[in-house]
Amino acid sequence: MMTESLHGKLNILRQVISDMQSVLIAFSGGIDSTVVLKIAHEQLGEQALAITAVSPTFPTIELDGAKQVASEIGARHELVHTDQLDIPAFVQNDAARCFHCKTDLYQLLDGLREPRASRWIVDGTNLDDLGDDRPGIKAAREWGVRSPLVEASLSKSDVRALAQVLGLSNWDKPAAACLSSRIPRGIPITIESLRRVEQAEEILQAEGFRHVRVREHGEVARIEVAAEEFSRLNQPDLRAHISARLRKAGFRFICVDLEGYRPGGISLG
Repeated sequence: MMTESLHGKLNILRQVISDMQSVLIAFSGGIDSTVVLKIAHEQLGEQALAITAVSPTFPTIELDGAKQVASEIGARHELVHTDQLDIPAFVQNDAARCFHCKTDLYQLLDGLREPRASRWIVDGTNLDDLGDDRPGIKAAREWGVRSPLVEASLSKSDVRALAQVLGLSNWDKPAAACLSSRIPRGIPITIESLRRVEQAEEILQAEGFRHVRVREHGEVARIEVAAEEFSRLNQPDLRAHISARLRKAGFRFICVDLEGYRPGGISLG
């Protein structure tokens, strides 16, 4: 059931998007950008186009999810290809990594605005994101990207509640982040590291773990799972099975982070 406050914010969101007339949505398949796409599709129809950037930093499982939810909504959805590993400043993996990544994305989308007859580029930034250290938001503002959820004063909890009310299949989807966030800051990002981390997380996800990060520290895989999943991860047979598969993926040592899964956390050097 939708509260009066949330209903009011939804009406503002609808009006904000309707006034834009035509939009390109930077669409990752996460809850935030999915809510933006859902409302944009309802308000603008064919004038709303979801764009998903496919790159080595974007997990295949996330790409599959983005395709599925866009199809469920019935929205126009286009894939474009990019490679942040061609950007030396991104590869060096310093504090501005996300800025370089998002600059690459928004520059790409800006080049599509005229060919796709779209007036605005929009993203899924919500009100809570503004309180974080988000270099990507700085890049968005430099490229004139608008954030309809912020304009409608929607918080992260508002967005999740709204996604459930709207019947979106990914309303309870765990937070996701690009694979480069698994590499400690200051360690150059390589395609080998990205693939190794992606494979490691797929192994854990295949065993039913929902909230997962595998941080790479050279030969060491540091596993983060939700605190309530610790006991299951520690079952001897499953632990041995996962360790063997992670070693096969290229890690020599396997450890579990006792602080557990921390969305948005930064890898420790």
